[in-house]
Amino acid sequence: MAVAAAAPLLFLALAATADAVTFNATNTVPNSAGGKRFDREFGGVTYAKQVLSEASSFIWTTFKQPDPADRRQYDSVSLTVVDNISYAGATRGNAIQVGAKYVAGINSGVKEEVRGLLYHETTHVWQWGVMDYAKKPGLFEGIADYVRLKAGLVSGAKAGQGDRWDQGYDVTAFFLDYCDSLKHGFVAEMNRKLKDGYSDDYFVHILGKNADKLWSDYKAKYSHA
Repeated sequence: MAVAAAAPLLFLALAATADAVTFNATNTVPNSAGGKRFDREFGGVTYAKQVLSEASSFIWTTFKQPDPADRRQYDSVSLTVVDNISYAGATRGNAIQVGAKYVAGINSGVKEEVRGLLYHETTHVWQWGVMDYAKKPGLFEGIADYVRLKAGLVSGAKAGQGDRWDQGYDVTAFFLDYCDSLKHGFVAEMNRKLKDGYSDDYFVHILGKNADKLWSDYKAKYSHA
């Protein structure tokens, strides 16, 4: 996706490093409504590169990947705030985009909302199996929101909601949290298996039940809600 270039004097960027990975943050539209809120209320590129670094470390811990050899092999992660997209954020490879229009439209709590978004999008950078994203998008989005959930950055949602386990985002995140309660490290093990692509059998391999049965058990647990 093309990104319009900003005027040189208005181009704000910062880089940092952690665990041999360089984190870059750029606000290409600092004079837009969203760009201004990103700088003023979120903390700008200075805070953004810090969040990228902290999120990556949190993800490596969640995925039980203390050894860099077990991770996807990126030596940098970049964040760019742009004004030519209508959605909140997107990730391709190790490049994250945040929509300035989205930031401009946040009703309250810009800092926490954008921080949560960055944890979600940074998870897409590091999670395995993205070549199979189209096969089971709800799982991949659910894992990204699971990380956000465990970081305490999911608000306005609760366990037990949703119509199916692979609905995605917070619905699947809470379901994965339930699965992880049955076997600690479930999500990390699922992520490792996804390195070879997605299979419905992974739930049976890890927990002894298929996803639909686990979902039925999960819904029954919260049927009183």
